[in-house]
Amino acid sequence: MSDTSTHTTGPSGSGKKPAKKTRSGPFSRMSLFVREVIAELRKVIWPTRKELISYTGVVIVFVLIMAGIVALFDFLFTRGVLAVFGSN
Repeated sequence: MSDTSTHTTGPSGSGKKPAKKTRSGPFSRMSLFVREVIAELRKVIWPTRKELISYTGVVIVFVLIMAGIVALFDFLFTRGVLAVFGSN
């Protein structure tokens, strides 16, 4: 018989034990949060300077293109509204 049977231990079927509830103050929770953030930041693969400059350039070009598209639509809609309703 196989060891990979599908037995459930609770109503949710996850098989995990519920986490212990500990009573802790707000400062200990903030301290835990900061320690976890620092631990996660150590896992981050930071870009090199060359990659950072490249990514920044891509973002700036994309934003300029999108701003141009929005400005073009704004101009066209303004012209259309003025053509339909007239101007003073």
